[in-house]
Amino acid sequence: MLDKNQIAQRIAKELKDGYYVNLGIGIPTLVANFIPEGITVTLQSENGLLGMGPFPLAGEEDPDLINAGKQTITTLPGSAFFDSAMSFGMIRAGKVDLTVLGAMEVSENGDIASWKIPGKMVKGMGGAMDLVASAKNIIVAMMHTNPKGESKLLKKCNLPLTGIKCVKKIVSNLAVIEVTDNGFRLLERAPGVTVEEIQNKTEGKLIVEGDIPEMIF
Repeated sequence: MLDKNQIAQRIAKELKDGYYVNLGIGIPTLVANFIPEGITVTLQSENGLLGMGPFPLAGEEDPDLINAGKQTITTLPGSAFFDSAMSFGMIRAGKVDLTVLGAMEVSENGDIASWKIPGKMVKGMGGAMDLVASAKNIIVAMMHTNPKGESKLLKKCNLPLTGIKCVKKIVSNLAVIEVTDNGFRLLERAPGVTVEEIQNKTEGKLIVEGDIPEMIF
């Protein structure tokens, strides 16, 4: 199985030169540490920053530079700061090419639940609902199962939805999966993980076609 950094590293392979990318809270923020060499990607944080860099080294943190998850970050040459109105104007205008989000659940038709568990206190939905409604491409970074071992890739989400039919691809600790009109399609498996294990831990319809390669980093 992959750890959180390996999930982020695999997602970074989906980035393309010239992309404007928003990274959600949690595993997605780690993608900033794995930008492939030779391409230029501009990372946007919805609290008001274009040009976010990797996490700072220990002792070099600036408490005034944080991402939407309140983690300290770095900036790159040419970075720009602005208010939330400008930030969400960019998002709602479709200027973000790719959004990487965490999720509690994803359904086989691409619905995502990522912001609330009924009965538990929540700080707010953040920018996720704007992002899933406006971004051109949504990739989810998540654990394949919950702490009880139950699948988080479902026929239908049980939790309140963040967005409907918006997720294009999932990178979990077990697999890379594409969301299609016919269900989840298995593209790659984590090193040492079998197709059977992925099938057993995926509640939604899983399409397996031919030999499924292991992920390459």
